[in-house]
Amino acid sequence: AAAALVRGRQGGEARLEVGKMPKDKTKPERAKPRFVTMEHNTSRGQHFLCNPLIVQAIVEKSNILQSDTVLEIGPGAGALTAKLLEKAKKVICVELDSRWVGELYKRFPAESNSGKLTVINQDALNVEFPYFDICVANLPYQISAPFTNKLLMHRPLFRSAVLMYQREFALRLCAKPGDEMYCRLSANTALLSDVQHLLKVGRNNFKPPPKVESSVVRITPRPTHTGLNYLEWDGLIRLCFGRKNKTLGAIFRQKEVQSMMHTNYTTHAALRDKPTLGHAQQGPVP
Repeated sequence: AAAALVRGRQGGEARLEVGKMPKDKTKPERAKPRFVTMEHNTSRGQHFLCNPLIVQAIVEKSNILQSDTVLEIGPGAGALTAKLLEKAKKVICVELDSRWVGELYKRFPAESNSGKLTVINQDALNVEFPYFDICVANLPYQISAPFTNKLLMHRPLFRSAVLMYQREFALRLCAKPGDEMYCRLSANTALLSDVQHLLKVGRNNFKPPPKVESSVVRITPRPTHTGLNYLEWDGLIRLCFGRKNKTLGAIFRQKEVQSMMHTNYTTHAALRDKPTLGHAQQGPVP
């Protein structure tokens, strides 16, 4: 039997008391959690949607058919991916962070085994996109401009893209001639597609919250203009919007611009066996 040594109240002598044990005052260790939450790499633009209503609204406005193949950029933890898998025939995700690639395979094992879900662990700006019908993405905002250019130049043409952008970038994308925010991005995008602003998204709908507000935009590509060299067009637009407060006449009268245009035309003419402009023919643009 257990015994404890206690001291009497009066005599101070020690006596043996049977049946009592001293209390254990040490605190028990807390059980460790089974799952470890991964940190979001905000330097890569990892601000994930945490509002299911916004996720559902994006999927509904994408107008996905049961026969569609959907391309998703930056799926992260898969909140949007889960809804896309319910609607589409196949979902192709492009994710740069290998940690989230593993999480997607763990979350959707049946879909990945059946081939309904494919995850590409590469940079969306460098990878060659497979065929897709619709692109849906909560984009890292630092790649908004180069990704949009790459998407518009993608062939064969896709049906539409529903993309999350920083609010200011989205407004520039949707701006019309005469608007204060109309710029080179607006002109290039309007040449190749129709752009529609769908909804505003507050920063508190993300985890962790970004420092800026966001917007969802739909891009519907147009057929390529016959005979248009897009690189030459982009160079011209770059000149026109290079100095916002100058008129086009003032821009094209600059000596540097005229010299560059003469050099470009000389190269163009030489490649196509056309007569070149002599130095005597150079002069200010009328």
